[in-house]
Amino acid sequence: MTISIVLRLLGALALLIYGMKTMSDALQKMAGSGLRHILGRMTSNRFTGMLTGTFVTCAVQSSSATTVMTVSFVSAGLLTLAQAISVIMGANIGTTLTAWIMSFGYNVDLTNVVFPSFLIGIVLIYRRKHRTAGDFLFGLAFMFWSLVVLNGAGRDMDMQHNTSVVGFFASFDTGSYLTIFVFLLAGTIITCLVQSSAAVMAITILLCSTGVLPIYMGIALVMGENIGTTATANLAALGAGIEARRAALAHLLFNVFGVIWVLAVFYPFVDMVCSFVGYNPAESGQAERLPVVLAMFHTCFNVLNTALLIGFVPVLERIVCRILPNKNASKPVSSLRFISSGLMATPEISVFQAQKEVVLYAERMQRMFGMVCVLLDEKDEKEFEWQYARITKYENIADNMEVEITAYLKKVSMDHLSDDTKDKIQIMLSQTGELESIGDACYKTAKAINRLRNGREDFSDKQYEGLHEMMRLVNEAVTQMMVVVGGRRNDLTIDHSQAIERDINTLRDRLKTDAINAVNDRLCSSALGSLYSDIVSDCEKLGDYVMNVVEVRLGKRLLSYRGLYVNIDKKSVTVDGVPAGLTRTEFDLLCLLLVNRGKVLTRTQLLNSIWSDVVVTERTVNINITRLRKKLGVYARNIESRQGIGYMFNDDLE
Repeated sequence: MTISIVLRLLGALALLIYGMKTMSDALQKMAGSGLRHILGRMTSNRFTGMLTGTFVTCAVQSSSATTVMTVSFVSAGLLTLAQAISVIMGANIGTTLTAWIMSFGYNVDLTNVVFPSFLIGIVLIYRRKHRTAGDFLFGLAFMFWSLVVLNGAGRDMDMQHNTSVVGFFASFDTGSYLTIFVFLLAGTIITCLVQSSAAVMAITILLCSTGVLPIYMGIALVMGENIGTTATANLAALGAGIEARRAALAHLLFNVFGVIWVLAVFYPFVDMVCSFVGYNPAESGQAERLPVVLAMFHTCFNVLNTALLIGFVPVLERIVCRILPNKNASKPVSSLRFISSGLMATPEISVFQAQKEVVLYAERMQRMFGMVCVLLDEKDEKEFEWQYARITKYENIADNMEVEITAYLKKVSMDHLSDDTKDKIQIMLSQTGELESIGDACYKTAKAINRLRNGREDFSDKQYEGLHEMMRLVNEAVTQMMVVVGGRRNDLTIDHSQAIERDINTLRDRLKTDAINAVNDRLCSSALGSLYSDIVSDCEKLGDYVMNVVEVRLGKRLLSYRGLYVNIDKKSVTVDGVPAGLTRTEFDLLCLLLVNRGKVLTRTQLLNSIWSDVVVTERTVNINITRLRKKLGVYARNIESRQGIGYMFNDDLE
């Protein structure tokens, strides 16, 4: 065995791991939020949860990815522990497809697939719209190419004629349980270190296909891989909440239980699996069938283990809850609930968790403002001090959440992201900063009220009435902000928030004028008038920060007609909540028509506005209008033609 063959072998394993990761990441990007919706919704019972885990793992070709996503969902509160256990069971079945692909690669020449995949993949990569599909084909080609290289390296190593290698494996007694335990432990340790059960499976298939590793030892390695692969989720869950750690532990216990019952019937069970593919362990030769035997054992082991335990999910749930009791149940909730430093799933899942954290952040700021409103009217001294202490605590929480969410989003942004995901991260970073400013404004207002409490003077009934009106408007703005941040509706416009903002500004000017007049008329001291103006200004600034959050989410400029919404800042159009996918020219045309709705625009006017720097004919206008109409659904009829003149957007249609 030369050094060049060893390097080829190690390089092929690295290529296999990289190819599977590239393919898995690309599939998850292509699926987008689909995987999240599938995992989040198709788990109504343990059987659908198991089927969901199987489907998702077959799709992304990584049980570790599915398990980490599932643990992330438990941490985010989207899945219960029982649902997560059933999904993990399904993930174990889905991962058997990888073993079948590898066994197929050792029996079929895959070079006819590899190079066409590279060719098509590179073409798609340079077409920005299909880049992710190109990444998937590259990952697939790398995986197949690694199997070709591994197969070739195995033949060049000629281990079946290497007396030292053959003698080493022959020194183990295949009929001894001690040997089986040794190889099971070796498979577990190697998989934990490599963090890739696929790579260890490839090595096992390589050794068995050359005939130097007996099938019993190979199967022991496969069982060890099933235990070792749980390390990924357990390591990811270390920094997460108790529910996430329980889900990861359930994965480990599930696989350990499967290994225990298989060991109890090891030799009869292995012989039964061998008989399925026509292989006799007692006879020499037939090494070409061993990859299929390993894949068959992997499938039988996981399917039967799931069949045995699917009915005992509640029992397994109680066991992990007893092993990992929630010692912090009586302690206050930490600043972050849905994300943690230990869990970094795929970018799509990570961004989704961050979005839930931003919503939680906004809810806490809404609650904090409610405390400020209560503080203004609180007369009991003890209640006042308790409420003020709560506001101070929430101010610290707001500061910590801003730092932690920002750090998490920056960590996520270091991954390869789609443009849409980058936009989401930028929006959340902006929202987080504005929400922290809302917390600061609430705390500043509370301190001003505390100064009023400790002073000798108090506001008049009229002044209190003005502050109540101001806080009512700000509360209305905060409530509208929560609707926007929640993102559950696609038909929202910025108009309502802007109207509230105008009312707040008008009221601010009136109240500050009243405060100046009260001081001039000697109805209150200048110090009290200044304090009153400070509270009014703080509330108005709070409203500005709320407006900034809404503008980041919806855009400052928005055109709309019934269910047709055009966001000028984001260059996006939705038709009854569905993205229209307009080109830049079509977008500019629609904006121009909507701004001038009810007015006929000549073709010359359209040409001069849209194609001012390009020489085109009136036919270009007609073609683009036709394409635009096809994308507007029911609103296509609103763009009316005026024969021989031009076009208009008619907003009087019923």
